[in-house]
Amino acid sequence: MARVVLPTGDEAWLVTRYADVRGVLTNPLFSRAAAEAPGAPRIGHSGPGPHTILGMDPPDHTRLRRLVAQAFTARRVEELRPWIEKIANSLLFAVNVAPRPVDLIATYTLALPLKVIFELLGVDYEDRDKLHAWAEVIFSLNAHSAEAVAKARGDLNEYLRTMIDARRRKPTDDLVSALIAARDEGDKLSEDELVDFVLILLTVGHMSTANNLTSAIFSLLRHPDQLARLYENPELVPDAVEELLRYNPFTLTGTQLRVAVADVEVGGVQVHAGDAVVAALGAANHDPSVFADAGTLDLARDPNPHVAFGYGAHHCLGAQLARAEMQIGISALIRRLPNTLRLAVPEDWLTWRLGLTARSLASLPVVW
Repeated sequence: MARVVLPTGDEAWLVTRYADVRGVLTNPLFSRAAAEAPGAPRIGHSGPGPHTILGMDPPDHTRLRRLVAQAFTARRVEELRPWIEKIANSLLFAVNVAPRPVDLIATYTLALPLKVIFELLGVDYEDRDKLHAWAEVIFSLNAHSAEAVAKARGDLNEYLRTMIDARRRKPTDDLVSALIAARDEGDKLSEDELVDFVLILLTVGHMSTANNLTSAIFSLLRHPDQLARLYENPELVPDAVEELLRYNPFTLTGTQLRVAVADVEVGGVQVHAGDAVVAALGAANHDPSVFADAGTLDLARDPNPHVAFGYGAHHCLGAQLARAEMQIGISALIRRLPNTLRLAVPEDWLTWRLGLTARSLASLPVVW
């Protein structure tokens, strides 16, 4: 437990041990709803908001989660695999014929999750650039002003409301139409909840997977022996994905901020009601009491009880889909690109995007 100052100047407790992180994420005294309330401590200029699934506690969180849970079950994701593989192969065909070096982020690791979630939601893929740009502003820590964040959120909300109105007039076979039916026919969520739910599915649904897939491939390129191991043993990809999720911290801060609603002890420290708490998933995934040689990338690590997708009620709704996209993304890459794949520039030439809530490379140039 460490007392830290957030980018906004607010203070919080940083929870780093594996057991303590899981304890915070399962304890109802640590509230996401309280963290979205007016006047609560903030990490950055923007938060998901009180009408989103990320900003709610049970039972409201449970009600919204149930509305789309069937779209993200393991069985449903398995049915989607051939379709995702088709998208990956199509993108890699373009990568193969592109001038080298090729930026894998622009051509592949961002493009794949974008196409998947946009098609699931029924969003026009031609709008991908502006939607992704708005999403990056909304989920920044301090890279953009509060005014810029508010404008991006307003622009995205206006876009989604227009799309939702169009779906009401002419429903289609996509997830947005299903949510509209739940709103209009069953009154299971409010209009604000509907708009914000689509916003979260759209933004987090592509950004998190894109960053994880990028970091995974970057780590493999940094460890050519491990990449060669996958080329020789492609059946290791599912285990490799779990290890890459553990090894690479996705968010700089861990999970979304939580606020204690009563006095509670964590890790031998008294946390008072109103205190903010950050559960650091990356630190938990490198806890040496749980993961032997935690700083070593071991693609065959077993067991691997990482918490990269969170834990408890807010365990990532799209975890199964993200796993499938990463498994397919890496499998297709080693199948379609030769084993001479390598970084096109020295590692220390690469730059990381600053001021975002997620850990993100600016580009990933490769040759072979």
